[in-house]
Parts: sequence; C-alpha cells; structure tokens
Amino acid sequence: MQVENLSVETLRWRESRLELIDQRRLPLEFEYVACETAAQTADAIRDMVVRGAPAIGCAAAYGVAVEAQRHAASARTQFDAALDGAFRVLAASRPTAVNLFWAIERMRQSHVQLRGGPVEDEARALLALARQMHSDDVAINRAMGRHGAALLADGARIMTHCNAGALATAGHGTALGVIRSARDAGKRVSVIANETRPYLQGARLTAWEMVQENIPVTLVTDNMVGHLMQQGRVDVVVVGADRIAANGDTANKIGTYTVAVLAERHRIPFYIAAPLSTIDPAVADGSGIPIEERDPAEVTGFRGVRWAPAGVGVANPAFDVTPAALITALITENGVIERPDAAKLRALFDR
Repeated sequence: MQVENLSVETLRWRESRLELIDQRRLPLEFEYVACETAAQTADAIRDMVVRGAPAIGCAAAYGVAVEAQRHAASARTQFDAALDGAFRVLAASRPTAVNLFWAIERMRQSHVQLRGGPVEDEARALLALARQMHSDDVAINRAMGRHGAALLADGARIMTHCNAGALATAGHGTALGVIRSARDAGKRVSVIANETRPYLQGARLTAWEMVQENIPVTLVTDNMVGHLMQQGRVDVVVVGADRIAANGDTANKIGTYTVAVLAERHRIPFYIAAPLSTIDPAVADGSGIPIEERDPAEVTGFRGVRWAPAGVGVANPAFDVTPAALITALITENGVIERPDAAKLRALFDR
C-alpha cells in the first residue's frame, strides 16, 4: 500500500469534499465514501468508515475544512455558526482517541485567529491547515518508523494487535510504519497479526496491508497469543495507541492489555508507537481515559450473521489501558523513551 505515493490514499481531498476508504468493507471490497459536511464526516468516524487515532484526527480537520468551504460565501455570522456546529458534532463522534480533539482544537485556534478577516480567506486557510496536518502525519510516521526500526533485529517475528498501519493514519503507519521502515532498511521481518475481536481490524486490515506490501504475515486469533509466546514464536510486540496519559499509561484497542501482560510474563519487549499528539497531559493516568462502549451487535455477530442467542447481555468496550510499567519503550517522532513515565514524557516535547 503506497499511500504516500498516492496509489492508495486512506483519506484524500477531492473537489471540495473529503473522501475516505470505507474500511468496513475491506478486504473484500475497496471503495471511497464521500463526506461533504462536518456531520457526514462525524458519521464516518463514528461508524468506523475511518478509524485509527491519527487518521481520525486528520479526518476531523478535513471535516471542519469541508464545512468552511460550504459556507465560504456566507456572512460572517452564518460562517461562525456553521463552524461552531462542526466543532461540536465532530467532538461528539468518538470519545477515546485524543488525536480527534487535538485536531479539532488546532482548527478552532486557527478559526479564532482568523475570524476578524474575510470569510473566504479563512475558509482557504482552514483547508490549508487540514492539508498540512495530513502531510505532517506522514512525515511524523516516517520519523517514528526510523526510530522504531532500530529496535528490531534482522529476522524479527513481530506481533501486533489491531491495525496501526497506513489505514489508521495519513500514510505509512505507526506500529506498521515501524515494520515497514525495518523492511525498507533491509531487515527480514515477519508479522503475527492478532485478529482483534470483535471488529477484526487485524484480520481484515493489518493482514490486508501486509499482503499488499509482500511482508510475511501470519494471522492468529486473539486467544492464541499466550501459546505462541510460550512456544518461543514471538520476538517482539509493537502496537499503536489511541491515548497516552501523562504518566505513560496507554489506551489501545481492546485486548492490548492482555498482550502486554503475556509479553511481560514471557520477557518479550512490548513497544508502543504513537505520535506526540496521542499524549494527553490533561489526563494524569489511565483511570482518566474514557473508554468507548460500542454496539452489542459487534459481539453477537458480524455482517448480518448472528451467532449469540437473543436476550444475552453484552459488554463491548472498544479499548483497554496498558499500565506504563508493562511498556518497554514508547516510539515517537522525537525518539524512543524506555520505561515511559511522567518526567520522560514531558521531556519528549522539549527535544
């Protein structure tokens, strides 16, 4: 998947609208969904047309931009009201990935700075900022990839959970970006992709990306992780993140905590790859990270096939929190920090 070379783009701007790969349909179908309003963009985020913290952030920025374009010929009062509505509807789309709120806040700050000028100028500036955030994300992922690749040995068998690849970002990926960069550096690496119940992001998306790249990949069910580690078939774990608390506790797709505990038990390095925008200094530790509860239908069946009995109770948390004590190192665009804690995370922003 050569996203940065524009053969496949997770999200793209075309003719005053945002277009997103419909990740619900992969790998069986490949098509784009068009978003012409902020509300449509919020729906796409909520319904997981687009997912992955960095990609959600970029989509939200474009969601503001598309609303600005729609009202570029309006009076200032109408324009401001439309943007205020855009900020609200996008912020309500999903609760856990902090990149969403980071991107919205950047767009909001630009709006505040520009609201004294012509509406048309502001609409152009907001689109330019969204495009800049898009291109910056690819550059950030490549920087993370270079730092993380140095941690992987030639021949490494790398387990990952969920999808933290090009599909979860503007391009290249976070966890999968590390793997891509290691491959590009000439290292022979292979991937063990956990299927990631209940939404199957590993089976549908990570496996698909690796097949497209000709990187050897083995798909396993989530409950095989401990067995594979016990058998000595996993050398390292690399995953992404949706929100990192000030002390280093990290929220990622449900099941990540289990993988981290098993990695600790088997003395396997456990790495988080995430941009600085995923760090939320306003949340002291993992207990303050909001955990999204999703539709029970994701657990009772899939794509119209039901396997659970009617009337059964369902819990469907989309994320869990891995304590910082279980994280071997955090890989960011500003470098790698071992055993992350509050002081080390603060210092990252000064590099």
